[in-house]
Amino acid sequence: VQLQASGGGLVQPGGSLRLSCAFSGFTLNYYTIGWFRQAPGKEREGVSCISSTDGSSYYGDSSKGRFTISRDDAKNAVYLQMNSLKPEDTAVYHCAARYWEGTGCPPWDTAFSGQGTLVTVSS
Repeated sequence: VQLQASGGGLVQPGGSLRLSCAFSGFTLNYYTIGWFRQAPGKEREGVSCISSTDGSSYYGDSSKGRFTISRDDAKNAVYLQMNSLKPEDTAVYHCAARYWEGTGCPPWDTAFSGQGTLVTVSS
């Protein structure tokens, strides 16, 4: 299982970024895939995921209404469109996947994940 996130960078408050995740070694038929982030000195925070059980998208409270997750099965890719970015969105964003039969996003602490991509929101 491999996941590689990309697309991070420096953006001004109110700006947008689109993160990409290329994955291999598993199918989304059985794995829930999504994003979590970790800021320095803070705990891991779930951002969003696409459920393997029903295909629905789920969002954390801090990303709801501003971020959109999508998938491209032909390219084995998942994306995170982030709009109206705030300084508190600054973090390393990781793409992760886990076998999960529940609803919503799984705990990501035991998920497969790759090296993250840094998002910095600052003026």
